[in-house]
Amino acid sequence: MYDRGLIPVVVQDFQTEEVLMVAYANEEAVQLTRTTGFAHFFSRSRKKIWKKGEESGHVQRVVHILVDCDGDSLLYQVEQVGGAACHTGHRSCFYRTLDGEEIAPTVFDPAKVYRKDHGY
Repeated sequence: MYDRGLIPVVVQDFQTEEVLMVAYANEEAVQLTRTTGFAHFFSRSRKKIWKKGEESGHVQRVVHILVDCDGDSLLYQVEQVGGAACHTGHRSCFYRTLDGEEIAPTVFDPAKVYRKDHGY
């Protein structure tokens, strides 16, 4: 199930079915998600587990964890607390077209939320 220790996770708003983000999880992150009820992932850049919203307060309460038919990806259906899933301040990480046109407004100013050394 975990290719090279990681599995892709699509995160979807439980009520609207909007796709909010895609991230990766290892077995420990999935277990933390199951036991706490809040989305946890594995950061490939920081090489550590993180709770979504631990810094911004925009956490994801997990309603369901679904596995696809091949067993090689997960779907977290969540309640997005705080209104934004993306570290850029947008509700969804999918806020721009392939041509770079932003089609959704920001929900918060990331400069006011994240430390400068955050790595984004």
